[in-house]
Amino acid sequence: MGYDIFRFGFAVIFAGLHCFLMGGLLREWLWDKKSRSREGAARDLPKVSVIVPVRNEALRMAGLLQSLARQDYPRAEYIFVDDRSSDESPGMLGRFAADRQGVMIITLLENPALNHKQYALEQGINAASGDLLLFTDADCEVPSRWIWSMAARMAEKTTGVVIGPVFRRPGGEDFFHLYQCFDHAIRYMYLAAATGLGAAGGGFGNNLILRRDCLEAIGGYGAVPESPTEDAALVSRIRSRSAYRIHSAIGGDTHVITGGENSWGDLVNQTLRWNNGGLFSPDPGTRFNFGFLMITISMGILAMPFLPLFPSLWPLSAAVMIAMTGNTLATLRLFGASLPRRGGAYLIQLVFTPMYFTFLTILGLCGVKVSWKGSPVKSKPG
Repeated sequence: MGYDIFRFGFAVIFAGLHCFLMGGLLREWLWDKKSRSREGAARDLPKVSVIVPVRNEALRMAGLLQSLARQDYPRAEYIFVDDRSSDESPGMLGRFAADRQGVMIITLLENPALNHKQYALEQGINAASGDLLLFTDADCEVPSRWIWSMAARMAEKTTGVVIGPVFRRPGGEDFFHLYQCFDHAIRYMYLAAATGLGAAGGGFGNNLILRRDCLEAIGGYGAVPESPTEDAALVSRIRSRSAYRIHSAIGGDTHVITGGENSWGDLVNQTLRWNNGGLFSPDPGTRFNFGFLMITISMGILAMPFLPLFPSLWPLSAAVMIAMTGNTLATLRLFGASLPRRGGAYLIQLVFTPMYFTFLTILGLCGVKVSWKGSPVKSKPG
């Protein structure tokens, strides 16, 4: 009797959780649709500071600089934080600054933090003068109306932060590159759904806009605990330490594109850093929500090899597959315009994606180390 309660209870709870998540996703979609209509409606446009950390990005930064040059928001400043680059990045930034006003370049000669990116971002924030702080990375490309679109989502004074979607640029036709594109999209689907339920615990720091008053309400950026995922730590602190609302943008006018990784090793390092940021987040709510999701997914996947011997375990695996089917359909429906057109090729994601999440969860719980730009990143607090 107890065993039946466990296996069927697991299936009901897991599938029910994903029904709630789909409700949160719908709520954010409706909010985003309403927010899009506000672009350009405000009489007094807030000043926006665009902050970009840079470290040896000469080979991948041209697209960002070109897309930023196309922005026509009248009250924008651009702050680049060059974190000890040894390639041509400083020269590229200098040429960009020479062609326009409102560009600041901060050069770091040393970086004493455990999370070097987090320290670089703090220096950019300290130098910014905007009412709104808008973040992206040097290897991204932003839409032509990106600043306008993200600022429009901040029209309500109660909104403290808006997270925007980031999608991979297909680097090839094989499964490796298709998976990277889908992985980014499915992660953002989960993020937007949790945000719609008031349980935001993550963020895409390469497409995020923040109200300065909100940052001050949580004690400034320096009060954000060091984490392998500094964007998630920031969002979690805002959710738990302020009355400001957090939203996720969905519309295509906010879709940022970034390049993919070149090998499975690089991809595992990057996605493991993200997963570790959730599993070992300094925020208890984020740790519980993310950990519960990853562990329940892992239980369903790890049960699969044992089904021939223990067929009664089928509800665990069935619940994961049913939830993954709904997640995939929602992801392709909302974000398909920014994903490769591969049709039935996405069917394999129904199995591979939860298997990959399980793999990352096991690595994280086993204490496998991660790095950023060649520097080790501390995963666990303390």
